[in-house]
Amino acid sequence: MVAASLFRLNKAAVQDADRFGIIDIGSNSVRLVVYEGSARIPAILFNEKILAGLGRGIGETGVLEAGSVERAMTALRRFSLLADEMGVTRMRTVATAAVRDASNGPKFLKRIADLGFHPELLSGEEEARMAGEGVLSGIPDAEGIVGDLGGGSLELVRVGGGKVHECVSFPLGVLRIAALRAGKPGSIDRTVTKLLKKADWIGKGEGLPFYMVGGSWRALARLDMHLSDYALPIVHNYRMAAPEAQRLVRVLAHIGSRTLRAVPGLSSARIPMLADAAALLAALSKGLKFNGLVVSANGLREGLLYHSLPEEIRALDPLICATREEGQVNGRFPEHGDLLNRWIAPLFMDESLADERLRHAACLLADSGWRAHPEFRAERGLDAGLHGNWTGIDARGRAMMAHALYVSFGGPGRTDIVTRLCDSEDLARAERWGLAMRLAQRLSGGVAKPLLDSSVSLSPSLLRLSLSPDHRELYGETVERRHKMLAAAFGLKPAV
Repeated sequence: MVAASLFRLNKAAVQDADRFGIIDIGSNSVRLVVYEGSARIPAILFNEKILAGLGRGIGETGVLEAGSVERAMTALRRFSLLADEMGVTRMRTVATAAVRDASNGPKFLKRIADLGFHPELLSGEEEARMAGEGVLSGIPDAEGIVGDLGGGSLELVRVGGGKVHECVSFPLGVLRIAALRAGKPGSIDRTVTKLLKKADWIGKGEGLPFYMVGGSWRALARLDMHLSDYALPIVHNYRMAAPEAQRLVRVLAHIGSRTLRAVPGLSSARIPMLADAAALLAALSKGLKFNGLVVSANGLREGLLYHSLPEEIRALDPLICATREEGQVNGRFPEHGDLLNRWIAPLFMDESLADERLRHAACLLADSGWRAHPEFRAERGLDAGLHGNWTGIDARGRAMMAHALYVSFGGPGRTDIVTRLCDSEDLARAERWGLAMRLAQRLSGGVAKPLLDSSVSLSPSLLRLSLSPDHRELYGETVERRHKMLAAAFGLKPAV
């Protein structure tokens, strides 16, 4: 009862198990995503897109090309049937730049409505704001300029302090860049500079990172990860130095399509657009003067979800929400992760808030691998930390969580991938987290009462474990061994 009152989950953060969906009708792709579960970080049950190319040629003709419209309608009819079969109870359908700019856009929207959808045509400002909200949903401390590159438009948004600030939309979608680049040399740079000056955005990113949103820019990041032999194949929160934009332009001028097709995770449909996307990014780097690049896997769709949430749900930490839900679903005892974090916290009073948050997330996952074969629990823990569907965390944080879980499940030594993603000091700290978690779990058997009736503390020479008289017999041989290992990791002696 005490544990339940102390560690009750925030029920406001969890919706009923209804399924809800978003159909995003963009200038390049038409996509259905179906979600379920936690309001703050809902699980994706289904995600499918087709590259209809609605925005192709619209700059010259002013209309949606008939073939593209029919490809989109075919996809939408399929999505309608799938949504019904999946039991989707709420659906939001939005259209963006291509439909907004086309003279036959209203007719297309009418055909969509005839399928039973209720399409919304977003303005450029609405599209920009939702992209900014999407970045904040997955990177809550984002401070800089969001650039959302679609097929028909580019949205720029200033974010900071957890809020969306000024925003602007330009007709610079990736489907329009080729025509601009086909003019005189430097035409893309001149066009971008002219548009930024007119909107008073020249130099607006100086000293700030640029958050890259959109499939074409994620594809560029995949290429950069491949070229740099990056250890972690997760594009969200991948970071590049600002000069990488210019380097990618040079690389793409000489690299062949066969080489590009061999890049892991790079869609072949994106390859023809890579050079144009890189050229635009390089031009923006000159005009905005940003100091680094950060990739966001979240964008418009996530922004629509995030914007609809009550303020108290928006304020929740996405990493803690996601790891808590994972621990609740796959662990044995719902309150275990929060109790575990509370129990080991006195050993880590000197930590930064950022590391304290990572430790908490690792504790929430500490019991989620118990169903795995005993010989592979350490690997399961490593995989959960590194490759889990987490947001609000970078590669260093994933590696520290992964190493802590690996150690907590008895993994020997350090794996190559974590040594490539964070330094030895970080790994030593994560090892202490893992050993502390390992001691607590063996002492308590994973249940609440022994942790509530015991504590650990540090003194100049001792790592002390304090037990209540009725739990003294819990200090068995295995517990003693793990106590000694943890004390040694701190350079101390164990005491009971």
